[in-house]
Amino acid sequence: MTEPDRDLIMKALERVVDPELRKPVTELDMVRAVEIDGGDVRVTIALTVAGCPLRDSFQDQVAEVLRDVPHVERVALGFDVMTADERQALTTKLRGGVHERSQGLSLDASTRVLAVCSGKGGVGKSTLTANLAVALAQRGKQVGVLDADVYGHSIPHVLGIHQKPVLVDKMIVPPVKHDLKLMSIGFFLEDNQPVMWRGPMLHRALEQFLSDVHWGELDVLVVDMPPGTGDVAISLGQLLPRAETIVVTTPQPAAQEVASRAGVMAQKTGMRLVGVVENMSGEVFGTGGGQRLADELGVPLLGRVPLDPVLRECGDAGEPLLVAGPHSDSGRALDRIAEAVLSLDRGSIVKPLTLVSS
Repeated sequence: MTEPDRDLIMKALERVVDPELRKPVTELDMVRAVEIDGGDVRVTIALTVAGCPLRDSFQDQVAEVLRDVPHVERVALGFDVMTADERQALTTKLRGGVHERSQGLSLDASTRVLAVCSGKGGVGKSTLTANLAVALAQRGKQVGVLDADVYGHSIPHVLGIHQKPVLVDKMIVPPVKHDLKLMSIGFFLEDNQPVMWRGPMLHRALEQFLSDVHWGELDVLVVDMPPGTGDVAISLGQLLPRAETIVVTTPQPAAQEVASRAGVMAQKTGMRLVGVVENMSGEVFGTGGGQRLADELGVPLLGRVPLDPVLRECGDAGEPLLVAGPHSDSGRALDRIAEAVLSLDRGSIVKPLTLVSS
């Protein structure tokens, strides 16, 4: 009986992608062994950590890619765990051959950093951030989300992401869902505990999220900023000096006035203010506040999102509206906002973004 060709099997395994690192397992040296016995093929994958929450993805992918390899009749998949030396080698490979992490965040010049901010809480900023990120990913962009709202970290709940980040030799690998990579302080707290840290501790935590997380190749990093103009928001302005800032407001004048302060603070910390979104537009809160704020700040109104109970229900259920109900009025409005963001002129933001410590 003719056995399957080992080279063809390895070639097929190049199409098996680690769901978190987003690279082929062959490139990451995760294929521990390939055993061939007649038409039976057994593949062993070395996981970065024991109990990888996404190991089922490997099972499905290996079965799929080996299905069409000639003479393969049955496929079995086994798992092993990388040694400390192998994890260190993997970290070095992911960092482009650098053994120690560089200071700060370095993204390619083509990567956009979108900071979504508001003057106060309760205006739907996090929901908008999550759905904007989903809309960008649905357009084929490689998207990361940084939940920097340290006191109101709700992005994991809105996106329905419950698995913890994976630590690979001091490098944090963010969980992935809806084709989004997410990092949030909420992953490191148990039972909805409050964050009771002072400014310097929060600054260091945010700095670590930017420098120690393996974001990989991103087209866009969307940052859910803390509301207001406190020390955490100022720290992020220092850490992301070339970010493009979007201000979220509800329509009423009181909210517009508070949101204006957040926009001015973003400009003073070196961020580039690029637009305003009016959220919860409609009968309850009225309309027009977003346009007035945009006129005041001298930036375009990117869109209005109507007050919609479906948007709230999706967030509570951990299923973004642009996944569960993209054709609703608010879904279409959010999709148009994503299109408007992509069409914005990036102006002079062409240099690689480097984290700056104060």
